[in-house]
Amino acid sequence: MHEPLKLLNTSAGCDSCCIFRVPRSPSEINEKAYQPHIVSIGPFHHREPHFQMIQQHKWRFLGDLLFRGERKSVVLKDFFEVVAPMEEDIRKSYSETLEFHGRDLIQMMVLDGCFIIELFCKVKSLGDASKDPSLVEAVRKDPLFTMAWVLPFLMRDLLQLENQIPYTVLQELFDMSVGSGKDGSSLTKLALRFFNYGVQRLEHVLEKYYDKKPTHLLDLFRMSYIPVNCQDKARGPSKFLHLIQCATKLHQAGVRFKPRKTHNILDVKFKNGILEIPVLIIDDFWSSLFLNVVAYEQCYAHPPKDITRTIFTTYATLMGCLINTPADAGFLGDHKIIKNYFGTDEEVARFLNNVRKEVAFDIRRSYLSKVFEEVNEYYENDWHVYWAGFKHRYFNTPWSFISAAAAGVLLLLTTIQAFYSAYPYLPRDKNH
Repeated sequence: MHEPLKLLNTSAGCDSCCIFRVPRSPSEINEKAYQPHIVSIGPFHHREPHFQMIQQHKWRFLGDLLFRGERKSVVLKDFFEVVAPMEEDIRKSYSETLEFHGRDLIQMMVLDGCFIIELFCKVKSLGDASKDPSLVEAVRKDPLFTMAWVLPFLMRDLLQLENQIPYTVLQELFDMSVGSGKDGSSLTKLALRFFNYGVQRLEHVLEKYYDKKPTHLLDLFRMSYIPVNCQDKARGPSKFLHLIQCATKLHQAGVRFKPRKTHNILDVKFKNGILEIPVLIIDDFWSSLFLNVVAYEQCYAHPPKDITRTIFTTYATLMGCLINTPADAGFLGDHKIIKNYFGTDEEVARFLNNVRKEVAFDIRRSYLSKVFEEVNEYYENDWHVYWAGFKHRYFNTPWSFISAAAAGVLLLLTTIQAFYSAYPYLPRDKNH
């Protein structure tokens, strides 16, 4: 008898396993968000027929990368020889048992890895027009760059959980073919600059993360949003440490909302009744990214006690709490916190609620635990509720304010009139 095919890899659950099939329940929410659109990277979607067009471009990019490596006398055989010893570790990186034979798997890693590296190099050259104008012109005429829609789709596909190869493979291929250039370019630097075309962050923000050692590209992008001063410390027990109410209810209780000026969307603060939230752009790129990063954080369990392990999950949970209904989405949109390029307010609310469905995280060991606790403490303070109700009733609109002010003036005048009317009849001291 033949042993049945093992769908679940024996390495699943170990810290070596970092590339997963998205579990059925999350994928049912938005199946397309977890599937590549134009390029397959790694084994999970390798044989799907609609990726064959880009497959041809991979060989062309491989040739271009070999041309870059000519000064190092690098040939194709060298790529195979550097990746082959990594085969066992590569297999352990995937949550499923891979059907591919050794040579086929190594060829896939070399071809996909070289494609990614050469893609990063070509995109970098577009920003260095002064150094080699002829090279820039050649890149601009490349079939993958002449169509404006291709690059955003490539960027999105390279940040999908099921569409990854181990970062160690990329690093070995990069060191052999490109290496650190005169400008100090590293693989991490090239990768973050490539994805920066989609998120537009400043150079000094990115350079804090050039020394990171991720498991794959999605993990690298996730790491680049972890606050540098994020403290790994769990909060003690508190009756206020639980999930918060939606934005409209918090507003009715006196919590004010303000867009926070920062380059990190995770940098949420609460102080003096003001909840400061960085501007969140909801579009196809970010919606796909959120789903894939949260899926990765839910699947990858190492290190188990790291407070940043579920950092995007925590943020998604916060936003899902705040935006429970279309009215909440519209409210945060009116306050310039949400930029909606996704659809209607109803679609935004449904999406954010779906992202946080069936996710697990320890609220006491989350980077927003202090925010959750302080917002709830403020919300559950009766004085804040009464004062907020008073302001909403009498100062919510200019007309209500004018009416309240007129009533106050009328009451004051009535009191003065009553005083002077009664004044002649008040008893007086006869000595005066």
